[in-house]
Amino acid sequence: MADQPTINILGDLVALGPLDRNLLPTYQRWMNQFDMLRMLGMPPQPMTLEAETAWFESATVSNTETTFTIYARNNWQPIGTLDLRAIDYRNRSAEFGITIGEAEYRGKGYGTEATRLTLDYAFTALGLHNVMLAVFAYNPGAIRTYEKAGFREIGRRREAIWLAGRLWDIIYMDCLATDFESPVLSKVFAPDEPR
Repeated sequence: MADQPTINILGDLVALGPLDRNLLPTYQRWMNQFDMLRMLGMPPQPMTLEAETAWFESATVSNTETTFTIYARNNWQPIGTLDLRAIDYRNRSAEFGITIGEAEYRGKGYGTEATRLTLDYAFTALGLHNVMLAVFAYNPGAIRTYEKAGFREIGRRREAIWLAGRLWDIIYMDCLATDFESPVLSKVFAPDEPR
């Protein structure tokens, strides 16, 4: 079993920790999987280590983005990343994105729990109220994951993305703090009991 990495939030299946410079080759490998890139709406082009390093350098110092590495709890293997971006503290909003880079961990609940832990972080730790995302209609697995985590569809941009010879809708979803119950962090961010 691998040594436990630095962890910020611990769930049942997954744990979330900070980005790790030692994982740059792993992050780069994930971003070179064309089958995964289509789910992100990214052009299928090779990702160099230099480009991945530039992303890492930017993400680790951003004031408007928080990015976590997702680890499987059973073996501490890094399996993906997720982020809150466009964080607007004044309006208490942000956007969400997730990538499960290790294919064998897709469709098994890891993404759902990681998404719920991130919503918990957004609402309980950061005090945000609204988190939104965009997902492509050709990705029903992600849509189910987001719904299970607490997101609801709020609208569509019709026929706005091209894949496999046709146009697909972009679905917009959001989750409100008032519609969410903290699974973990409400215990961490609670007042101490009197002694």
